Amino acid sequence: MPVHVLPRDGKQKNTVPTHLTVIPIPLICINTDFTGKAVKGNVSWKGPLVSLPEDNFVIKVVIEGKDDSPSTSINVILFGHLAKDFYSAAKIADVVVASGFTVGKSPTAHKDKLHPYNLLLKGDNAFIYVSQKLLAAPRSTAAVKRTTKHPPEAPRPAKIVKYTYTKIADLKAGTVVNVYGVVVFFKPPYQSRGTDICSSVNIIDQSNRKVCCTIFCAKITAHPQILRVGDIIRMHRLKAQSFNGTLNLISTAGFSVVTFDGAVDRPIEPRTSCRSFVFDEDDRLTVEELRSWAATNSVLPPTQMVVLSEVQPNTFFDLTCQLLAKATVDSNCVMLRVWDGTRCPHKMLNVVPDPNSTDGPTSFPDQQKDFILNIFVYDNHVQQAEQLKPGDFLRVYNIHASLGSDKEPGVRVDTGGEGCHLTLALHGGTSYGKGIQVIPETSPDLMDMKRIMNNIVDDIKDSPSDSDMLDVWVTPPESPDCLLQFCIGRMCTHRLQSVSLAEVKQSDPGGRHHVRVQLKSYEPQLLYQSLKLHCSECLTLQEVPDDDAVARIFEEALGDSRLSSPAWLIPIPISSTHRSKMAYVFRQVATNVRSNGGLLLRGCTLEEACQLTTLVTNVVPVRESEGRIALLDLTAPFLFRGKRRFYGCKHCSNAQLVVPQWQGVHTINEELVAKAFGIQMLKYVLLFKLELQDATGTLDALLWRDAETFFSVSADDAATNQEAQDNIRQTMDFLCPQEGSKAERPWLEVCLATYQPDDSQNQTCYQICDTTVHRPA
Repeated sequence: MPVHVLPRDGKQKNTVPTHLTVIPIPLICINTDFTGKAVKGNVSWKGPLVSLPEDNFVIKVVIEGKDDSPSTSINVILFGHLAKDFYSAAKIADVVVASGFTVGKSPTAHKDKLHPYNLLLKGDNAFIYVSQKLLAAPRSTAAVKRTTKHPPEAPRPAKIVKYTYTKIADLKAGTVVNVYGVVVFFKPPYQSRGTDICSSVNIIDQSNRKVCCTIFCAKITAHPQILRVGDIIRMHRLKAQSFNGTLNLISTAGFSVVTFDGAVDRPIEPRTSCRSFVFDEDDRLTVEELRSWAATNSVLPPTQMVVLSEVQPNTFFDLTCQLLAKATVDSNCVMLRVWDGTRCPHKMLNVVPDPNSTDGPTSFPDQQKDFILNIFVYDNHVQQAEQLKPGDFLRVYNIHASLGSDKEPGVRVDTGGEGCHLTLALHGGTSYGKGIQVIPETSPDLMDMKRIMNNIVDDIKDSPSDSDMLDVWVTPPESPDCLLQFCIGRMCTHRLQSVSLAEVKQSDPGGRHHVRVQLKSYEPQLLYQSLKLHCSECLTLQEVPDDDAVARIFEEALGDSRLSSPAWLIPIPISSTHRSKMAYVFRQVATNVRSNGGLLLRGCTLEEACQLTTLVTNVVPVRESEGRIALLDLTAPFLFRGKRRFYGCKHCSNAQLVVPQWQGVHTINEELVAKAFGIQMLKYVLLFKLELQDATGTLDALLWRDAETFFSVSADDAATNQEAQDNIRQTMDFLCPQEGSKAERPWLEVCLATYQPDDSQNQTCYQICDTTVHRPA
């Protein structure tokens, strides 16, 4: 049996078989032989057991080593009957020893902040040993008598906390309680009027009494992870309060929550963001009892969950789907393009979004369009919709389906000569549980939908006309198995014999070499971090400022102006009472300045400035300083043009706001604006550190000056264009595939330049040059 449970008699002192050598988790890396090696740790998290076709299984767990640093916690993925046996044998805090594993890149490392690699256990050579955790046994009286007068202080066993839970019928005002219940209604987390995020849930228990619980937490992860009505919820430290004769529960300091799937036949797996929590056999029995009681007593309201093929006009419904693309319509509306594998029976609006405001594909093959629907998201839901990423699985609550011929604001609609079309909208507010929630990819709720989607993708693969478009239809793969082949080669004209990396290291600086290598690893793993800003004058590189830093500068510049406006300046100071009229103000301003080709903008937030850039070609943000109008601090962009932002060098600029002299100029571009205001413009560049390898060793080389040639993508496009970003990601996935995939690591013909940095006489550096990677025509 691949899972071995070691004895629980307390005599087992060594959990590691003698033929295995334990290696520390931080030393895990790819391209290393782990034969005869093992990894040891405690189970800190265990995911649900997921059933796959053909009687296959998969489970994901996290084990941690001796300390709590991210590098000592690693994801472990188990497959087949190894996963099934481990699920029933191991519990949280058990000690496990894994052997016979392979190592692959972790696609979730940027989210969970754990080890950058995963352990993959599958096949006949994979084994896992489980030592179930025991509490320390009490010492005998005889042993106590034999101790010395001053015995050494022995470690105390961990204190086991036993919680008491109050039935809903027994709640009393003014008490702080812990409760269990079945969810009969909930509102997903939303921004309250204060600084906290708020959520609301109504629960019921066997006493047939309901109570409303209101939760205020600063972080969205601290809120209940409720996926549907009928889930089981456990909450600690709520205060019972009476309001207008009704008893409610309010979260207090130390509030914590755990939720469980409410289906009787599902595994009992906690959903929580807490790193540690108590869940014993009594808790398991309580969850099972609530599940059975809810299933047999008709306490749940009728479900609103439907698939797209069941949608009817003039109804409200909940939808589980996958996001393919999203587009900003205006400041109060975002359009989500989604599918769930079924076809809607009604004619939909044929919406043509603006490519410049779209995240994800802008077009799809005809065979796929029948499966795609648009959901218009309004008002307070816009901020959350803007944070969604193509490929996310979503549950959208209380969507309104209506028939109408009116065009949606801000988008082009092709009616095709037909008057009535179905429109799907998530309106503002939180009544009736309106909201959006991202569903974990491992959720059992997604299994049937994924199976349907995969069948559709397989059908499309058989269609030659659509097979080339699959990369915009399905979720980007974790491995590059389905990517088109790439061509890799040098573009240099000099003829040099290929040499080994060892020979390159022994050469003098200042030369160029041809090498045949593989890419072992690269940095940064988060590709957006490869974008830098470069000054051609002082030759410095700096990070691209994040939105939080830029937003703070805009906030500092907010305030009503007391100045009269020059003819070339159109300020729009906006008070909080006028925020609801932003779209009207923006359109009026856009109409006024189109003839001038630009706008100096004062008195608004970063978000509002970005909205205005969809209407005005050139936007220069300004502020009031000592009674005059001045440019913002150069940490912020000095110019917005659509999605593009242009920055200036603080060291080389002599920035001052003057009246531009643009008479006779037909096109105002970023160079003219920078020159008019005395700004030394920074240029976007791409910077990677690549670890190359061949039979003679490894070598670190920079990819910088020729990075755009290497990827056939400009850094400017990579800063704003999703397609360009996807090209870079797919290229790196091909050159450095995830361990365990079918793809082999390709050999690259690379040209290397050797040089010494200006500030070092003893260091030799290497840079990739005159090399390109491209897809065949």
